[in-house]
Amino acid sequence: MKINLSGHHVEVNDTIKEHIEEKFSKIASHFPTLITLDVILSKEHHKIKVELTTNYEGGHISATGSDEVMYPAIASAAKKLDAALKHRKGQLKANLHAKPEATTPEIAHEKVQEMDLS
Repeated sequence: MKINLSGHHVEVNDTIKEHIEEKFSKIASHFPTLITLDVILSKEHHKIKVELTTNYEGGHISATGSDEVMYPAIASAAKKLDAALKHRKGQLKANLHAKPEATTPEIAHEKVQEMDLS
């Protein structure tokens, strides 16, 4: 998975890049069809805000996390993205299964035919 990392009013250094790659390696292993992940780190009103966006199986999924410290904000956003991806995967799996149709068994029909109802 390719991670596009950008920062607004935040300096993105190697330790932040490594931490983000470590956090999202688990998500990448659970959802191998993810190609790219856009991560935007921004600082607004003394809070760090992390915005995550990706496309998964035709659906646009995004998650945000914020905290006064950067690493808990990243963890919060990663947890929300994981939950959103699991929800989307569940929706896709549910649509694959056909709804069962209520039918009468052939044996019951044969039993009724054999009975003398006069």
